[in-house]
Amino acid sequence: MTTDSDTEPSGASLSYRKILEREMESALKEINRPPKGVFLSGLSAGLNLSFGALLMAMALTFSGGFESRLVQQVTLGGVSSIAFLFVIIGQTELFTAHSTMAILPVLDGRATLRELGRVWSVTYVSNLVGCVLFAGLITVIGPALGIVDPNTFGTLASALLPYPWWVIFSSGVIAGWLMGLVTWLVAASRDTVSRILFVIIVTAVIGFGPFHHSILGSTEIITAIFLGQGVSLGDFAHFLSWTTVGNIVGGGVFVGLLNYGHVALAGEKQDVEFEAVQRDE
Repeated sequence: MTTDSDTEPSGASLSYRKILEREMESALKEINRPPKGVFLSGLSAGLNLSFGALLMAMALTFSGGFESRLVQQVTLGGVSSIAFLFVIIGQTELFTAHSTMAILPVLDGRATLRELGRVWSVTYVSNLVGCVLFAGLITVIGPALGIVDPNTFGTLASALLPYPWWVIFSSGVIAGWLMGLVTWLVAASRDTVSRILFVIIVTAVIGFGPFHHSILGSTEIITAIFLGQGVSLGDFAHFLSWTTVGNIVGGGVFVGLLNYGHVALAGEKQDVEFEAVQRDE
């Protein structure tokens, strides 16, 4: 029987075994969840994360052009992290975060590859549907309200597209790695304030790069297509395919597989007793 002292953290964060248990429990919950529930959660995540693209475009529009590239990237990274906060703290199903860590139950023999493929595919498709819907919303109201200059989405898309496949793949690995890392750190946290800080700091790096994130980047590129910024469907397909593979490798291998391995090979817990030594005065 477990007691409260067995399940509650005693310090600033949980032990790595407890973190793995939390991640495993969360992954199994999504794998065993009805597909309709996963789809709705993923749709919400795609819509909410798309606020990051809108906020970045608004920052570029209202600034009138940053004099410093450093200031520009710091600003874009900071505002995009707000959208990641909506998704991760809100616990909706983002393909590059929660579902990428769904590899853990497979490694532990608690789920099959077929079940993993199902939750990945449902989450991925629903995230992209959310991106398309939000891109349409931006296209309709952004220029009409004067909060988005269409050229800003051309700028955002141009930061992601003109690269060979291996650059996009490698950048996607870093973005997926960071997303897996932020879910691990959030699981390690014992309070909401710590979780918020972890999300903002880690995800801001993605926008600062900018590194290739399959869902956030999709909203940027699809909106650029809708606004006539010279981006083709072929450009989007090239971006999406290599970014997606990179995100899976980054989160699944560099966070999921490595962290599972180091916990599984940690060995048994060692109990150490200290004997008091009495000295003659």
